Amino acid sequence: MSLITARRRRRAAGYAVIVLGLLTAGVAYATVTGQPGTAAAATPSSASPKQIAEGASLFSVTCASCHGMNAQGTSQGPSLIGVGAAAVDFQVSTGRMPAKEISAEMPRKPPVFDTAQTHAIAAYIASLGGGPAIPSAAEVSPIGADMALGQSLFITDCAQCHNFSGAGGALTYGKYAPALTHSTPTQIYEAMLTGPEAMPVFNDTTITPAQKRDIIAYITTVRSEANPGGFSLGRIGPVTEGLVAFLGGIGSLVFASIWITLKRREHT
Repeated sequence: MSLITARRRRRAAGYAVIVLGLLTAGVAYATVTGQPGTAAAATPSSASPKQIAEGASLFSVTCASCHGMNAQGTSQGPSLIGVGAAAVDFQVSTGRMPAKEISAEMPRKPPVFDTAQTHAIAAYIASLGGGPAIPSAAEVSPIGADMALGQSLFITDCAQCHNFSGAGGALTYGKYAPALTHSTPTQIYEAMLTGPEAMPVFNDTTITPAQKRDIIAYITTVRSEANPGGFSLGRIGPVTEGLVAFLGGIGSLVFASIWITLKRREHT
């Protein structure tokens, strides 16, 4: 009996060692891969019950017909549980939501709700399942940011869709990347954080919060610069300007040749 008991004890001890090893590995992985601010962004914001109740009331009137009474989603709209306050703030503050009609691309429009109402709806959605929080003014401020690094990051990760100056551009399958000329620093940060529509998500591991501020600094600086030539032509440099000059010059020569030919025929 003592031999059997000893074997059972050794077997139980082996299971205990395996469980302890798995727990230790899990904690170590979470510590290594965790980023500052990620945990805070993944939990519901500290909104007051009054603000959440106001957001729930607004949601039930204007959003529930597509997203469901409990934001669980319907055939007309996706579930909003877990999307976070930042995603709601971006969509509502840019006027993309509430949508007047369902389409693949929601264009920017004048917002239906003011800032307080938008934040109330965002607080209600965050209370249902967390998700990225609305960034603070300090997180999105371009003051002190590295604009040169922001330009490099923007060209690498954003220019393929939004153009080198953030003027926007066409994508495949009838989609398009909107211009960033009217986007606020908060909306730019939220778009990178949540990846609306065709845009990929650039979380804090892919592009750090400091790098997001660098990108914001580049976008807000470039779009405020004057166009020396008067016309922007997409603001992508001498290639576009040269092409326009070439086509304009060739067109002028063609019309001049036609005019000269007609004049000679009249004299003959």
